[in-house]
Amino acid sequence: MLKVTGLRVKAEEKEILRGIDLEIKKGEIHALLGPNASGKTTLGLTIAGWPLYKVTAGEVFLEDKKITSLPPEKRAKLGLALCFQHPPVVRGLLLRRLLEKISPGKEMTIGKELLDREVNLDFSGGERKLSEIAQIIALEPKFVIFDELDSGLDLENLEKLTRLIKERLLENGRSVLLISHQAEIFRFLQPDFVHVMLQGKIIHTSSDFKTTWETIGKYGYEKCKNCPF
Repeated sequence: MLKVTGLRVKAEEKEILRGIDLEIKKGEIHALLGPNASGKTTLGLTIAGWPLYKVTAGEVFLEDKKITSLPPEKRAKLGLALCFQHPPVVRGLLLRRLLEKISPGKEMTIGKELLDREVNLDFSGGERKLSEIAQIIALEPKFVIFDELDSGLDLENLEKLTRLIKERLLENGRSVLLISHQAEIFRFLQPDFVHVMLQGKIIHTSSDFKTTWETIGKYGYEKCKNCPF
């Protein structure tokens, strides 16, 4: 579904990603862990086509189609979606109207109390994330990137969001990249693979999330460079 090969990325002449290789198959959930400033969000935004990042080497493919130079809207039309860590406010536009524009006639997945408000205006952290999830469900993407979905959420709201994701998104072979620096979300969404990122590189990949997270908790991210599993 997604393939990244030899990806190197700069922002304002500073290299942030230094040779990323990543492959996510149809229907798989992959976790991307790492400390702050390790390059996790940059990778997610680069895959989505964020214009502030300059690809200096490597390629990004979605379903075998090269998308490295495509603008964000064309990537979205091909089935790529990004859930922002800090969703923007859109004044003057009701969330209901936005969802109707994305997918006319489709059932709304959230309550009226949010639908009749301007997009993300004075929303709580949980409400903003719920708004993002509703928009992504309406888009019906093939591949979804969640950037720090669990940031700022209590366990009750996190469980509610992940239940919605399971029921409405994780079907029909959709693939997911979950970016996080904590493990709360993985109580509810079990990844098939986990990748550890440090200083712009993926230093470790494993199908054993539990052991990876326990190792990080005991010894820190640097230990993952030499993990035998």
